[in-house]
This record gives sequence, structure tokens and C-alpha cells, in this order.
Amino acid sequence: MTNILLASSLSLILALFGTPLAIRIFKRHRFGQQIREDGPQAHFVKKGTPTMGGIVIIGGAFLAWIVAHLRVLECFRALNDPGPVTMRDCVTPFTSSGLLAMTMIVAMAGLGLIDDYLKVRKQRSLGLNKTSKIIGQVTIALGFAYLAGILETQAQPQVSFVRPLGLDLGVLFFAWVFLIISAASNGVNLADGLDGLASGSAAMVMAAYVIIAFWQVRHPCDPVPASGCYLAPDSLDLAMVAASMLGAASGFLWWNAAPAKIFMGDTGSLALGGAMGALAILTNTQLLLIVLGGLYVIEVTSVIVQVISFRLFKRRLFLMAPVHHHFELIGWPEFTVIVRFWILAGLSIAFGLGLFYADFIAQGGID
Repeated sequence: MTNILLASSLSLILALFGTPLAIRIFKRHRFGQQIREDGPQAHFVKKGTPTMGGIVIIGGAFLAWIVAHLRVLECFRALNDPGPVTMRDCVTPFTSSGLLAMTMIVAMAGLGLIDDYLKVRKQRSLGLNKTSKIIGQVTIALGFAYLAGILETQAQPQVSFVRPLGLDLGVLFFAWVFLIISAASNGVNLADGLDGLASGSAAMVMAAYVIIAFWQVRHPCDPVPASGCYLAPDSLDLAMVAASMLGAASGFLWWNAAPAKIFMGDTGSLALGGAMGALAILTNTQLLLIVLGGLYVIEVTSVIVQVISFRLFKRRLFLMAPVHHHFELIGWPEFTVIVRFWILAGLSIAFGLGLFYADFIAQGGID
């Protein structure tokens, strides 16, 4: 528990105090946000706001995750006790699942950084084209799926809801991983259209995964199998990953809340979405992510419905997609849209955690 608290608090501090420094640096180098020409008119005042703030989120989370593995107090006590001091006394072991999750986050951040840099360099609202971005996501997702198998992580090549459902996917696991990673990262990316909407809702999802992973740690099947237990030997490390992202996203939100002083850009949104997908796969809660990320499902669905409606009927169902822009255009103030969508995100997460706990009880688990 101490490791998790350290990861979240340190990443919060790093992001909270590191973001103003990033704002000054990005302003100096003119790394400003470009605005869609067909977007809401109220957004044009945001042009030039520093972007690529996701660097702060990922940097703070990564450093906090590393430091959180140090067990300073335990090591100090061991030094004062008779007997040899071992590495286990001083360091919480890094696990293959934790390392893979953090690798996914950094890789997706790198893809987003390329996209953001092209926007800034070319002074336009579009960076990588769709094909290039999909190729990048495919490469990262397939690499993740391959490493999840050969590194003996706790991810199982099965469809899972709250736990594996027994449906072995075989080689289709690679396609399944791509679908999860792509859907999660693009969902967060679409939600990143209003000040603080993506960072605030993502922090909630990360908090949910801290709870889920820690619950798995508290109810292991090893060494003695028990009702409702989980085969999750690496979940403490995954809880630390989620806690690091939670703290960093929360610290960044202080400066990203409306009116935003900085935007996370694709650097942050793709990384946060990648983190959600990786945690869902590695904790074997893949389909539960649909519930926990209900806000992102709504955002993605609104875009899909808008495209289908226009192509088939030459009519737009919404004034603008994603749907948060529709509510802006019908007269809702931006902050009203943000808070109400945060409420939707919170309700989705509460329902998802309820399903997670209900499964535990149904399996015979006792708190």
C-alpha cells in the first residue's frame, strides 16, 4: 500500500509543479495548439495555447513509478537488524506486467508526440494522417501482444470481463489486443476536445484500476486457492502504474482545467488511452473497460453514428461530433458540458466497480 501511495503522491507533485515549467518552455518555443477551422467559434481564442503537455504526465508518472519501487524504510530497518541485507529488503521487484504496461504508455506517448510535433511544425490542426496513426497503433499493439506472451505476464489470451471467461483466442489475441488499445486510445483522444475533460475522466479510470489491481493483490489464489481469488501475481506493480498515472493526470488537471493553460495533446491522450487498454488486458478485465470507460464509448459512438448518418442519409444527427461539441453548439457553456460529462464518467466507473465487486461476491469471496 505504501508503494501505491508514494507513486500517486509523487507523480501528483511532479505534474503539479512541473507543468508550469513546461508551459514556459513551450511558450518560448511556440509549441501552440492549432484549432480546427470547422470547430466551435468559441474555441478560436484557444489558438496558441501550449500543447504537448502529455510529456509532463508521462514523465511524472514514469519517474514516480520507478521511485515507488524503492523501499527506503524497510531497507533502513534491515540495515539495523542482524543478518545480510538483500535486494528484496530495499526494492519492490519490477514485474514483467508492470514493465510492459509502462512500455505501452511510453510507446503510445511517443506516437502522440510525433503527431503533436507535426501539428506545431506545419501550423495545422492535423498531424499524422489516419493511415500513419493506425500503422503506429498496430505496431505497438502487436508488439504488446507478443511480449505479453513471451514475458509470461499475467495477461491470459482469453476474452475476459471481470476475470477470464474461458474463451481462448489463440492467434486472434493479437487482433483483440489491437482492438482494445486502438479503441481506448482513440476514445480518450476524441474526449480531449474540452478543457480538462480527458484528463479529469482519465484520472477517474486510473483510480478505478488502482482499486481493481489492489483488490486482486489482496485476494490472490497463490499460495492457497480461495473462493473469488485472482491469478494476479503482478497486480501490485500494475496498481503502482495506475496510481502513477492517476497522480500525474490529476496534477496536470490543475493547469488543464477550464480555462486551460496547457493542453495534453495526442502525447497525453494516446498514452492515457494506451494505459487503460494495457491495464484492462493485464488485469484480465478487458470487457469491463467498456463500462469503466463509458464516457469514451459515448464519444466514439457519436462519431460513428454521425459518419453513418451522413453517408447513408446525407444528414447529420448531431450539430457536430464528438457529441460534447454538439452540446456546446446548442448553447451549453463549455464548463457545464465538462462537469456533466465528468458526472457521466463517474457514474460509469461506479457501475463498473460495482460489477467487479458483485462478481467477487458471486464467486464466494468475502471482504
